[in-house]
Amino acid sequence: MTLNSIRKARAAIGGLALAVLVTVPAMAQEADHPQNEKLKVACDLGFAPFCFKTAAGEITGFTYDMSAALAKKLGRPGIDVTDSNFSAIFAGLFSKRYEMIPAPTNITKERAAQMLFSEPYMPTGLGFLVKKGGKIASLDELKGKAITVNNGSISDKWLTDNEAKYGYTIQRYNKNADAVQAVMIGRAFANVADVPVSRYVATQTPMAEVAFVLNSGNNFGIAFRKEDTAFRAKVELALECLKTDGTLAKIHEKWFGVKPDAASSTATVYPGTGAPGFEGYDATEHKAECK
Repeated sequence: MTLNSIRKARAAIGGLALAVLVTVPAMAQEADHPQNEKLKVACDLGFAPFCFKTAAGEITGFTYDMSAALAKKLGRPGIDVTDSNFSAIFAGLFSKRYEMIPAPTNITKERAAQMLFSEPYMPTGLGFLVKKGGKIASLDELKGKAITVNNGSISDKWLTDNEAKYGYTIQRYNKNADAVQAVMIGRAFANVADVPVSRYVATQTPMAEVAFVLNSGNNFGIAFRKEDTAFRAKVELALECLKTDGTLAKIHEKWFGVKPDAASSTATVYPGTGAPGFEGYDATEHKAECK
């Protein structure tokens, strides 16, 4: 064999190795997201109005409806919902128990370092739910009071970070419904959760009202594994179509009684892919082709 033929053989082997390296990740992503199977998602059942069970045992809520609409846009035959306490929901994503987390997940710098996010789909803040008649004029009034929260949530993090500053005590529950119940029966003064959740609970619970709202400037986004860039891009296109064709607005109105503000993240299609300003954002321009 001549020197030139040896070099050509080495080049061919190198090209084949590169092709294998490129193909394997693509095949792995396809295996994780089989087109002919239901879209596997996770939510914290009992977290009304996002994901909960009816009296008949059927799963429903904003998250459920949005996920079903996304699956339809993606050409998947429905959705398969895994119930997970929020404190364990990210571990389930990383271990591939489900494909994504559409449940209300605040986009934060810390989370964006560990996972990918879609563009925002709903603005949020913190709502302080109390038994009717309870008043909160300022956060300083929480001193010495017991506050309940859904374990592992962004509300839990805020309460933990500010516990020493405001002097309250924290009671953590694996289900927000249990955290609310503790307030209603007098075990605690207030429950802290995402504003949309607190407001919905107040409409469904005659004894409850939202006494205070802390605007955080945060938004909810769909969470994906770090390596799932291609799948995140597909879901984001579907999400943008739900925004532009009015589907997401209808789902919002169904569960919250009002249409989303035209300037909110529920109605806004963002440039690029992901959450602008956070790690994992891809500024490459694209255009959703909606059917």
